[in-house]
Amino acid sequence: MPEQHTPLIATIAAGLMLAFIFGLIAQRLRIQPLVGYLLAGVLVGPYTPGFTADPALATELAEIGVILLMFGVGLHFSLKDLLSVAKIAIPGAVGQIAVATAMGAGLSWALGWPPLAGFVFGLALSVASTVVLIRALQDRHILETHRGRIAVGWLVVEDLAMVLALVLLPALALATADNGVPATRILFSLLIVLAKVSIFVAIMLIVGRRLIPWLMHHTAHTGSRELFRLAVYAVALGVAYGAHYFFDVSFALGAFFAGMVLGESDLSQRAAEEAIPLRDAFAVLFFVSVGMLLNPSVFVDAPLAVIATIAIIVVGKSVAAYLIVRAFGHSRSTAFTVSASLAQIGEFSFILIGIGITLNMVPKEARDLILAGAIVSIMVNPFVFALLERLGGHKESAPADKPDEPTTDLTPTTLTGHDIVIGYGRVGAMVGAGLKADGGNLIVVEASDAGVERARKDGAEVFSGNAAEPALIAAINLAGARRLYVTIPEAFEAGQLIQQARAVNPKLDILARAHSSATVEHFDKLGANLIVLGETEIAHRMLERGRGDLAASVPV
Repeated sequence: MPEQHTPLIATIAAGLMLAFIFGLIAQRLRIQPLVGYLLAGVLVGPYTPGFTADPALATELAEIGVILLMFGVGLHFSLKDLLSVAKIAIPGAVGQIAVATAMGAGLSWALGWPPLAGFVFGLALSVASTVVLIRALQDRHILETHRGRIAVGWLVVEDLAMVLALVLLPALALATADNGVPATRILFSLLIVLAKVSIFVAIMLIVGRRLIPWLMHHTAHTGSRELFRLAVYAVALGVAYGAHYFFDVSFALGAFFAGMVLGESDLSQRAAEEAIPLRDAFAVLFFVSVGMLLNPSVFVDAPLAVIATIAIIVVGKSVAAYLIVRAFGHSRSTAFTVSASLAQIGEFSFILIGIGITLNMVPKEARDLILAGAIVSIMVNPFVFALLERLGGHKESAPADKPDEPTTDLTPTTLTGHDIVIGYGRVGAMVGAGLKADGGNLIVVEASDAGVERARKDGAEVFSGNAAEPALIAAINLAGARRLYVTIPEAFEAGQLIQQARAVNPKLDILARAHSSATVEHFDKLGANLIVLGETEIAHRMLERGRGDLAASVPV
């Protein structure tokens, strides 16, 4: 068979092609595309007839997606942000891990497994998937909000806990064997892990904060976009691999710290843009690799155990997270967001249960339950997110001790004949400042905390969230607006918004930014009145100045 000689190409080709087909079908059925990616994985997995991709290669390719994803998160997540949510993220993550582990142990006891198996099984149920959590926050434009930072900080703490668990499990296996190992040896192993992690973090915060930004600035000054893009991938993958090889830190955690130290550089936004194409492609392969691991027969052989496992992941963990967040005085919307973000399991769960089986700590049936729970929890996570966000999406004031937490105010505006600016980054802020200077009524839709704060300082009425959501579209009164300025750089999301806005108000004057000629054509078909292409406007401005100088220099 040809695929035997080129397993890497066959795995990538089959995975991406089937993921595209099933993702497109899912999108047409108004289901999250990731459901299609998971089904594509099941089809190319070893438990279904036909072509079988290489599971080991698929897993490694998926790991690249995790690295690039966490690198991108780190770019927008400063040390200050991490410390700002430590008071809730550390006790919250530890508390949820303890609750989920206890629930998993209870289920394993009911299945007749020994206590140690229950501990490992419960621990595998306690940790959320990096890819699913970040994708969910990005899709809803809340990654850079306060509640998004809490969820990410929570995830970082979980990753650190799992790094310790990966070293603790072999020591526990030795301690519980017939030739028991002294407790001092276990303690010594744990101290070594803590020391390695501490050294890695210290190196990144002391040396990395200077070396990585310097390297990126030096590369940028070469003027080669190819070299700059290569530097981004080299830093992300190099630091992640080095962290794993030398300090036994997970790839994801290493990449996160690499992104975080680069995030303090002025080039962080450009680095994030360069990482997006590969990141998204490999993130798709992650979901395909998860689907490949599932043996569908588990749903027939042990349906009650599967249902109980899913209930612990989706319901048990969500309730625990909600109660913990509320106990720390955060708003309902924040509690619901964190609960939904963590109501799934993924890559660390597979690693933990795999080590548990290798060390004869858990029965092989545990892996099937973990995989079934992961597949179903990932598939239903978008629906869980939508449900919990609907429950927590009503207007409510932020707690007095958390003034930086933006609330989702969906109370309809009373403005008419107003201007609406979508996105308050560099372009949006300049547009908004100009509109306020002209004395007009202004509404700004923005997701990030910094943009929200900037818009409020400029005197705009601000709505935090995804502008394409029907509830938010109704709240900003597009039907009664005068103009809509779409300044966000994401062409796909901007196109969706233009299309919906034109359907709501056929007479609305829509102005949008674009980054390519194809985007200009796309926005024009969707109904935009004016599309501004950066390169074109720069050329026009330079020609205006050049022609003006030329005219002035010609004698009359």
